[in-house]
Amino acid sequence: MNWLGWLHDFFADPAHRSGPDSIVHRVLEHLAFSAEALGLAALVALPLGLLIGYSGRGLFLVTALAGVARALPTLGLVTLAVLLAGVGETAVLLPLTALAAPPMLVAAAEGVRGTDPDVRDAARGIGLTHPQTLLRVCVPAAAPTLLAGVRTASVQVIATATVAAYVGLGGLGRYVIDGLATRNYPTTVGGALLVVLLAVAVQLLFALFVRLASPPGARPVRAVRSARAAGSAGGGGASAGGSAPDDDPAGSPALVKESP
Repeated sequence: MNWLGWLHDFFADPAHRSGPDSIVHRVLEHLAFSAEALGLAALVALPLGLLIGYSGRGLFLVTALAGVARALPTLGLVTLAVLLAGVGETAVLLPLTALAAPPMLVAAAEGVRGTDPDVRDAARGIGLTHPQTLLRVCVPAAAPTLLAGVRTASVQVIATATVAAYVGLGGLGRYVIDGLATRNYPTTVGGALLVVLLAVAVQLLFALFVRLASPPGARPVRAVRSARAAGSAGGGGASAGGSAPDDDPAGSPALVKESP
């Protein structure tokens, strides 16, 4: 088949082994664009999603707006960004950030919102404040959902970061765009394959992270118990009110119930 020969020609090309057009260099450029966009999206989407999920206010509106944002055409956003900000890295980062933010926002809100109410009540009952309950109890319990949202955003951004080549930047999109422009099909096919492999690798990596963040049973329990210890050490409600210790049957049912 032709594409096998094209792949052989692509990987055998000396220009793709070293220098500014090497595979390693292009992959690092691609990852740099993607990581920067994901970092910007996380700075905005995750704190906002955590607050919305904890308060329960505006969750439906955020979900609806996130669905609309996902439908926006990335290439159209790149064109608009070029018109507004000119040719440069900003023209790529803005659309990629807009693409990455909705999955993170929804995952953060839904993950915190899904924390077991009994666990949250137990944390509040031992004297933790709302910020402490959010950070020490809800966030650990929502970690698998948060990581799943980051995984979705990462795969989407890596698969879409090829648009950087449209504005003269680097990354794996250089192979695809330049190959199409010059009808160099080995370069086009090789670049497309590298994008797919990179996206699959990131998908598998985050799947491992999600698995590690979801031990059977006791992650929320440990979070609440460590929060209780912190609250007691700081003179919280557990010490002042004389609440039952961890092995007290009266206090345990709310703490051992798993987060959904």
